[in-house]
Amino acid sequence: MNPIYLDNNATTRVAPEVIEAMRPYFGERYGNPSSMHAFGGEVAADLRRARTRLADLLGAKPEEIIFTSCGTESDSAAIWSALRTRPERRHVITSRVEHPAVKNLAEWLAQNGYRVTFVPVDADGRLDIDYFKKHLGEETAVASIMWANNETGVIFPVEELAELCHERGVLFHTDAVQAVGKVPIDLGRSRIHMLSLSGHKLHGPKGIGALYLREGTPFAPFLRGGHQERGRRAGTENTAGIVGLGRAAKFVAEHMEEENTRVRALRDRLESELLKRVPDAHVNGDRDNRLPNTTSIGFDAVEGEAILLMMDQHGICASSGSACTSGSLEPSHVLRAMNVPFTRAHGSIRFSLSVFNSDADIDLVLEKLPPILQRLRQMSPFWKGPEQTT
Repeated sequence: MNPIYLDNNATTRVAPEVIEAMRPYFGERYGNPSSMHAFGGEVAADLRRARTRLADLLGAKPEEIIFTSCGTESDSAAIWSALRTRPERRHVITSRVEHPAVKNLAEWLAQNGYRVTFVPVDADGRLDIDYFKKHLGEETAVASIMWANNETGVIFPVEELAELCHERGVLFHTDAVQAVGKVPIDLGRSRIHMLSLSGHKLHGPKGIGALYLREGTPFAPFLRGGHQERGRRAGTENTAGIVGLGRAAKFVAEHMEEENTRVRALRDRLESELLKRVPDAHVNGDRDNRLPNTTSIGFDAVEGEAILLMMDQHGICASSGSACTSGSLEPSHVLRAMNVPFTRAHGSIRFSLSVFNSDADIDLVLEKLPPILQRLRQMSPFWKGPEQTT
């Protein structure tokens, strides 16, 4: 059974063009790009081309791109660099709804001598900007706020936040793993100092990411060793991954309009029809200011895990939240921060689409999911509502 894949915020299908671009680096183009000979030099030229493609997608300069292993490494490298280059500043600002890559590091810092401010969000998942401004101070080393939330798709005003940090002399980092390739980004016109991204979230391979480092921003390497990445990230380059990420950057740039039109229309149809057919279903998050591919819908009085298992029997892939926190019986920290009612948070499902989805995919979900929910609610001691329409 070919899966109906609606879990693209967890990972994406590697685009066929990306696979073809990577293929030679597992065979004939195996040279080390750091070598002095021409064979390795050819690969080094390919990496420069990939770096330029990614920089073009971000509105950045090629020399501002540092290749890493993933978004998590990029997040850690950015935050630790800010703390090491400004050791007299021991205050960090982040949000209550960050991805675990930032959230768990911030919690560790709070337990190990740093002061951390977690900025709240409202019931629609929107950041409290006044709270953010109030806690910016001379002791703040870095503010790290995601560009778009991985569970709800809600977009944060990171360019405005970066401007506020600039006025206070604070470094600003954004985890843009979910935003890159879905919304236009022009870092050359912003005050953002550092930005993290991951290849496997934009139809590239796993095991490759990047950190944008604004020219002139002080930086202390997270990994020390060789001279790779201009001495900013040691380790032999993942040539196949870097080339794949470069080709993926070109792919998402070519499909961004489709992402914001056809894919958005598919998402909206799925969402509106489920709300129409299923009673006590609610969208989690701001419906106006969010990624074009994402919807999080809470279904009262049912367990999200049960919904996912029953959908999986029909080949439908979705998520109850972040893939990095799957397996936990606790409701999403994102939905808790939004004060979503407990029974709804437990029954919340995230659907995240891509350009590889079709109308037929949405038709199947709309055919299979309402009866699943009806069956689960009939077994639920918490369900007292009306029958749904089909």
